[in-house]
Amino acid sequence: MDAVLMAGGMGKRLGKDEKPLTILQGKPMIQYVLFALLRSKNIGRIFVAASPKVEKTTRWLLDFKNEYNRVEVMMTPGKGFVSDMIFAVEKAGIKDEVFIIMADLPLVTPDIIDSIIEKHEEINTPALSVHMKLDVYTELGLRPDTVFHKNNGIIVPCGINILNVEKICEEQEDYNLILDHKQLALNVNTLEDLAVCGRMLGH
Repeated sequence: MDAVLMAGGMGKRLGKDEKPLTILQGKPMIQYVLFALLRSKNIGRIFVAASPKVEKTTRWLLDFKNEYNRVEVMMTPGKGFVSDMIFAVEKAGIKDEVFIIMADLPLVTPDIIDSIIEKHEEINTPALSVHMKLDVYTELGLRPDTVFHKNNGIIVPCGINILNVEKICEEQEDYNLILDHKQLALNVNTLEDLAVCGRMLGH
């Protein structure tokens, strides 16, 4: 399955220049996500959706792709997450299904990515969205930005989706995969999130 890594955001709440290049334990945050995708046994081509808002990130990515030929950089208009994602998927010529992931999930692992794709292969819905149990955020002392009510509980979207490419411009019926991996609770949006990530990587 091909992947689109969304990396066009500025990350103003982090107080940093460009969010994907935020340094975490000496490496840009986006590098952790790229290596997880590259090491996944179920991911084929990797398209990174950049935008005019992240010129430094784009230059970094162009250098990175010189070493890893499975990675391509897709320049999007920078008009918003959904429109840029659709633009990248269509420009890349991806067929069938696509794995969408955010650049602010530096603790994601190849095993987690593979388990999500394998779960999608078991179900019959066109799409899959990954959510976390709210308890995981509570344990980490974090407050998620967005929550949904599901089966008398509260779940939090974590920034990973599998979508049917033929219906990429439509709202798709999706299976809510609810996990409890602390690694996926770390969408790095604030300095507090960044600090928790650093502590987890240091263990």
